[in-house]
Amino acid sequence: MLQELVAGPAGPLVVFLLRVTDVSMATVRMLLIIRGHRVLAPLIGFFEILIWVTAIGIVVQHLSSPAHVIGYAAGFATGSYIGLRLEERLALGLATVRTVVRAGGAELAGGLRDAGFGVTEMIGQGREGPVEVLYSVLPRRQVTRALAMINEGAPQSFVVVDEPRRVLRGWQFPAKKK
Repeated sequence: MLQELVAGPAGPLVVFLLRVTDVSMATVRMLLIIRGHRVLAPLIGFFEILIWVTAIGIVVQHLSSPAHVIGYAAGFATGSYIGLRLEERLALGLATVRTVVRAGGAELAGGLRDAGFGVTEMIGQGREGPVEVLYSVLPRRQVTRALAMINEGAPQSFVVVDEPRRVLRGWQFPAKKK
């Protein structure tokens, strides 16, 4: 039954869907590896490879079928796109937001704190004189909200958003007890 399904006109669609799934999983898995998720990444990898072996097996059996090969390639491309979109929506991990303002940094920092964000304030020197630097580490899914507050409170500010590899301690990230 399964052999007849993949040999027929539905076969390229099956290969396409398998590739979309496994490549999406691979994209998310690689991003989890970069962020240090030591349990979830290998677990995803296990199922990713099971799906990939199935897809490549079907294509190898039907290598003379251009539709199967195109389904494989199109599934790869689509899976890459979907994997990135999925990771954006999951917004796993943390982000560092650095904001440089010429004036009003203390008020902006207070507003961010009132919204539940941790903020460290520093005085700096810019090209045109003194500046205030606000530094925050927050969950990635909160970045959009923080940026909206920054744009509202200091629309001319210079903002940099990065992803830290590791964060140790801080009021939001207390040391783990042994």
